[in-house]
Amino acid sequence: MLDFRLKVFYTVAQTLNFNRAAEQLSISQPAVTKHIKELEQQYNTTLFDRAKKRIVLTRSGEVLLQHAHLIFEQYQKLDFDLNLLQNKTDGELHIGASTTIAQYVIPSYLAHFQQRFPEIKIELTMANSLVIEQMLVDKKIELGLVEGTTHNTDLKYSPFVKDEIVLVCSPKNRLLKKRTITAKELLKLPLLTRESGSGTSDIIEEYLQTTGVSSKQLNIHIQLGSTESIKNYLFCSDTFAFLSVYSVQQDLTDDRLCIIDVDGMDITRTFSFVHRQGQPSPLSKLFIRFASLKR
Repeated sequence: MLDFRLKVFYTVAQTLNFNRAAEQLSISQPAVTKHIKELEQQYNTTLFDRAKKRIVLTRSGEVLLQHAHLIFEQYQKLDFDLNLLQNKTDGELHIGASTTIAQYVIPSYLAHFQQRFPEIKIELTMANSLVIEQMLVDKKIELGLVEGTTHNTDLKYSPFVKDEIVLVCSPKNRLLKKRTITAKELLKLPLLTRESGSGTSDIIEEYLQTTGVSSKQLNIHIQLGSTESIKNYLFCSDTFAFLSVYSVQQDLTDDRLCIIDVDGMDITRTFSFVHRQGQPSPLSKLFIRFASLKR
C-alpha cells in the first residue's frame, strides 16, 4: 500500500517544518529526518534545501510533490469507492446553498453527483447565508453551502472552494475612464449592492473596514435582491458592483462586463460546507467527499 515515507515527505513539504510534520504524524522529529533521508538515498537526490534558516523544496522535491499530489488523490478515490461498497447510497438529501453558490458553483457538482448516484434524490434550496444557517438549526436541511464570515456556534464549517470578489461594470459604462482606480475614487462611483444578510455584502463590508473605509461612505445607487438582477442592471446603466468572479465568468468572456482593479484591494473568501455539530448525515458526508474529490 502507500509508502509511509512518501506520507512523511508530503507532510514536510506542506508544512516546511520537520517538527510540525512530526507532530501531525505523531512520530519523533528524528524519525521524520530518517524517512526523508531514506527517500533521498532511494532517488539519489536532495529533496529539501536545509542550508537556509527555513527549509525549502529543491527542484527534485517539487517534482516529487507534484507526483505525491496525484498519488494521494488516487488513494482518496480508491478509499471513497471501496467505502461505498459498505454503505447505503440511496435516499433523499436536502441541501441549502447561498445564492451565488446555488446559481454559479454547485450545479455542475450536483450534475456529476446525480450521474454517479442516480438513486439519491436531491432537493436544493437557495437563500442567503443567514437563512441557510437557520434552516440547518431548524433541521429543515441536512447540509448547507455558505459564503461570508458568519459563524453559528451550533454549526460546523469546513472549506469547499476559494472565491474572489471583483468590481465590475459594463464596458459601455460612460463613467469608465480607466481600468485601475484608487480607493478614494471608488467612493465616488454609483454602486449596486445586495440585500442585508448576503455573504457577498458581508465580506465586502468586512474588507472595507480593514482599509479604513466605512460602507456608509460608499455611493450606494440601489439595493437589489439577486446577482442576476444586479448584472442585468449593470448591462444597461452607468453603475458598478462587487460580485463573485464565479458569477461573471461568462459575462467577462462575452465582453458584457469588465473588471476594474482597485489599488491594494484583494477580496478573497472561502465557500464552506456547513452542517449541525457532530457527524454529518451519511448522504451529506458522501456528497462532501464527492465534491471535494471533484474540485
